[in-house]
Amino acid sequence: MMSRVQKGLIAGLAATLAVSALEAANLYFGPWAASFPRLLSVMLQTPDLLAVGWAAHFLVGTFVLGPLFGVLCPRLPTDTPESKGILFAVVAFIVMGLTVAPMVGALGGRPVGIFFMQAGFGTLAWMIASHAIYGIVLGGVYGRLVERDKRTHAPAGAPAH
Repeated sequence: MMSRVQKGLIAGLAATLAVSALEAANLYFGPWAASFPRLLSVMLQTPDLLAVGWAAHFLVGTFVLGPLFGVLCPRLPTDTPESKGILFAVVAFIVMGLTVAPMVGALGGRPVGIFFMQAGFGTLAWMIASHAIYGIVLGGVYGRLVERDKRTHAPAGAPAH
């Protein structure tokens, strides 16, 4: 039986891969908005190294947000795993948009502003949508892992749900 942190890690990886596919499409067919890996590379003061932004995107999405969701999921106030994931991801975006993004300029990096608004309204809309998609996948995968554990470890003779 996997721990909630392990389930969150797997769900975080799946969600990060899903959003990464969208980000890659944005870069290839667009760009419709500034990509999150691009913004991260700017925030990390390596604007010419998009690989740094991609690495940060994978590390945070998989190893920070995924396990954190695993810990917090049972306490989130919605009913379905997907709605819990959306709530979690949008709150994570709000926290980042109000703290990390504005601090970058204050720390000497290229300023991106509150909620990345210096990158334009399209980028704000893209960030909200991509975080919501991250949350849907995060919650969906996590919920299925929880259900799988319940079925696998049900007492003998108990009906599987």
